Amino acid sequence: MSYSLPQIEWFAKPDPDSGEAGLRFECTMCGNCCSGPEGYVLVDDAEVHALAKRIGITPAAFLATHTRHTIAGRSLTEKITPHGNDCIFLDREKFPGRAVCGVYEDRPKQCRTWPFWKSLLVSRKRWELASRMCPGINKGPRFDPEEIARRRAVVDI
Repeated sequence: MSYSLPQIEWFAKPDPDSGEAGLRFECTMCGNCCSGPEGYVLVDDAEVHALAKRIGITPAAFLATHTRHTIAGRSLTEKITPHGNDCIFLDREKFPGRAVCGVYEDRPKQCRTWPFWKSLLVSRKRWELASRMCPGINKGPRFDPEEIARRRAVVDI
């Protein structure tokens, strides 16, 4: 009888330079992950309720004014800016030169888990491609493989 060893994920292998496993990330408040071509920021019922409460409206009013139906599910709306399609809650005016989330404490799971999404963690190549758009990838504190896997499991993106 033969056994196969479990495959060690690429981000769990020791880095050739530092010898540490995991990945580095630190938000630079560039707004790139909150803007660009038309996209989705999917929200569930709990997130709708939290966001509605945060901005002081009913969940029904929030759904009507801040979300749209998409092929992927209910998504936050976007506003067209010179940067592309910005999330409705992205604020580029409060801190000039920075892009900040106007609902940061109640931001959706999809936002909380960036950049540790399944689609970006399939390979080092995909991670490095994402780093071209996100200047915070490969910078800042190191996240250990267990934390990366925990965050990746939260959303199916």
